[in-house]
Amino acid sequence: MPRNRRGQGGRLRTEILAAATELLDTSGDERAVTLRAVARRAGIAAPSIYPHFPDRRALVEAVVRQAAADLTGRFQAVSDGDPRRRLFDLCSAYLEFARAHPQRYRAMFAGGAGPGAETLRVLTHSLAACVTAGHCTSDDPAADAFALWLGLHGLAHQRAVARAFPWPADIAHRIAIPLSHLIDRPGGNSHDHHRTHRPGHPHR
Repeated sequence: MPRNRRGQGGRLRTEILAAATELLDTSGDERAVTLRAVARRAGIAAPSIYPHFPDRRALVEAVVRQAAADLTGRFQAVSDGDPRRRLFDLCSAYLEFARAHPQRYRAMFAGGAGPGAETLRVLTHSLAACVTAGHCTSDDPAADAFALWLGLHGLAHQRAVARAFPWPADIAHRIAIPLSHLIDRPGGNSHDHHRTHRPGHPHR
């Protein structure tokens, strides 16, 4: 028989959320995240979940919020500095999150959800910094940030569903560069940065 509770208060909530996330990761199907299955995985009785999550939908939404917070943390870990490099590092962080956690990534967009406000804010700010630095010609960073997200999201989704497809190694930067309206550097071009670093390919 499962124990009535394993942790208490915030600790039990964390354990329930962790069990739900593990179920999503291992099953690859949001429908597998049921209260009974989560309780079994967490080693608790199902009624112990209700004080923290009133129903299955609330629990799944909490998993999605935690995934979004993880993505935000990856954005925050990207260092400031050269605006061009920062923009590509943000793209890399986004694509790497989608690659590392495909089930959580898909759950974030279940039901037709669009990009999170934080993702658009970060990309808009980064594009605006590139405009100020003379790196791109965008006349509407907010709209172009949405277009850039759409390109990244499309690539992340297709990589997840077509894993065996021989994707070109530089496909990420071929998407990101035109959508970012980057311009040539003096004495170089907008592709120079990607000879050593491409979105989706972290620095070594």
